[in-house]
Amino acid sequence: MSITRSFDSVVVADGQGTPNPPADMVWVPSGEFTVGSDTHYPEERPTYRARVEGFWIDKYPVTNARFARFVADTGYVTFAEIAPNAVDYPGALSEMLHPGSLVFTNPFHPVDLSDMRNWWTFVFGADWRHPQGPDSSIGGLENHPVVHVSYTDVEAYAMWARVQIPTELEWELAARGGLDGAVYAWGNEFLPNGQFMANTWQGRFPYENLGEDGFQGTSPVDAFPANGYGLHDMIGNVWEWTSDWYRASRQTEPASCCGPQSALSLQMASYDPRQPAIRIPRKVLKGGSHLCAPNYCRRYRPAARYPQPIDTSTCHVGFRCIVRPSASERSAPRG
Repeated sequence: MSITRSFDSVVVADGQGTPNPPADMVWVPSGEFTVGSDTHYPEERPTYRARVEGFWIDKYPVTNARFARFVADTGYVTFAEIAPNAVDYPGALSEMLHPGSLVFTNPFHPVDLSDMRNWWTFVFGADWRHPQGPDSSIGGLENHPVVHVSYTDVEAYAMWARVQIPTELEWELAARGGLDGAVYAWGNEFLPNGQFMANTWQGRFPYENLGEDGFQGTSPVDAFPANGYGLHDMIGNVWEWTSDWYRASRQTEPASCCGPQSALSLQMASYDPRQPAIRIPRKVLKGGSHLCAPNYCRRYRPAARYPQPIDTSTCHVGFRCIVRPSASERSAPRG
């Protein structure tokens, strides 16, 4: 197998066909559900009804152990392990053009919550093998979700594994676990009977992490209960990439005079309007992470969504994959 990597895409030379889904995937049946939420963040509005065809999805986020097998098989080098090209980042300081990734740094005191630089640091040498920086490792974290993966890294893995990256709607249907309209993936109560159902932040973000759920950072992917479809970690632990370009509204796909918007126009519409000089497209992240807290980011819900530039990796973003069945497989009964 050979992989050609660029800023925009990854091509797997021998990828033909899709194998039968592996044992660690579960089936999400076709269904219609209410997308989004009208009562939380603006980008989740307005709600609408949508139907999604059934698919198989990873029972867990892709782990460090599984990602390591991909790297060992292909020799793939992640985005965070390659020095940024000055051409792609006009105006960037030369001293910042080194391999690295964003790492959460606890300030240990109250800070201005409007400025993420108070807790995010670009750390040289941080990558999937070194999640906290060059002196850290994933030793003992084999069953934790892989992090510091950009969207192109996820594309490369998916092509190697002959699977797909879920759309936002597919991901949200799976996360709801059959509970249409529920606030959380397990119902409407955050702590049913006092039980923690996901790895999120307890305390006052970003300086007070009480760790009441048993974890200060990422957790093993099977540490918390599964949802109604048997899926773990759809909420919390790490955000997960989807294949959809980000739009600020949950409305259905807008139409133009000539039909639905093109893929290119949707990609261009995903640019951050607050930073017109930075034209990096953004994908939708889903699920929240261990850094989501009631006083800052209540996005530990299926309806929640967040824009992420495709070139940006962090210590709290991972992914999982799906397999969409063929037409003949769709007509076969499910066991």
